[in-house]
Amino acid sequence: MSSDTLILSCEHATAHVPAPYRRMFASEKAKRALNSHRGLDIGAVAIALDFRRVFRCKLLQASVTRLLVDTNRSPRHARLHSEFSRSLEASERAKVLDAYYYPYRLQVKGAVESAIDSGRRVVHVSLHTFTPRLDGHVRTADVGLLYDPARLPEATLAARWRDRLSSEAPAFRVRRNYPYRGYDDGLTTWLRSVFPAKSYVGIELEVNQRFFLRADAERTAVLLSALTATLPLNAKGAAQRRP
Repeated sequence: MSSDTLILSCEHATAHVPAPYRRMFASEKAKRALNSHRGLDIGAVAIALDFRRVFRCKLLQASVTRLLVDTNRSPRHARLHSEFSRSLEASERAKVLDAYYYPYRLQVKGAVESAIDSGRRVVHVSLHTFTPRLDGHVRTADVGLLYDPARLPEATLAARWRDRLSSEAPAFRVRRNYPYRGYDDGLTTWLRSVFPAKSYVGIELEVNQRFFLRADAERTAVLLSALTATLPLNAKGAAQRRP
């Protein structure tokens, strides 16, 4: 079995709006959205930086808010643009895609391709967080591991990661393909269409935002430590972890 290269990505890393588009976010409604879970995945960058510190691996982050363009959606997805950016003329939407969307997705694809070409299997962890309550429904997990059950290497890694987490940190509730399905539209789903299962393992990690919305730094640190300590990587991939 080939050794693993870990690649991290964070599609909803920021609520940044480039200057040419700030007029669309001038209303109070838009400002509230930007400062909420809709504008960015709260806490996702903190998770990403912790993983990068531990594994000393590549981390790629989108540079604009998903309310301008969502880099975790396919080009024809209904929610590629939000209600705030959907009113742009078609030519302007194309400029947004060319400036922020395609460069980011191609950067991630290029990193995966380069590692595979060097003879390594890629474990790509796409880092996200989810709001504790959505549309009146309370989310019942602390951690979600999203993957495609039809791809055996992904199903195996997700099961091992969940089992390790449950064993080493039983206080946290871990669910697979929750609160979303890992084979729905997304960056990892697109990359699966490009790379074979034996070479590319795409896992979307979802962490409950309550760890970052409450002043409980100690418990959050325990969770982050458990996540990095239990990620199952093959051979040399595991050696990337800092002692």
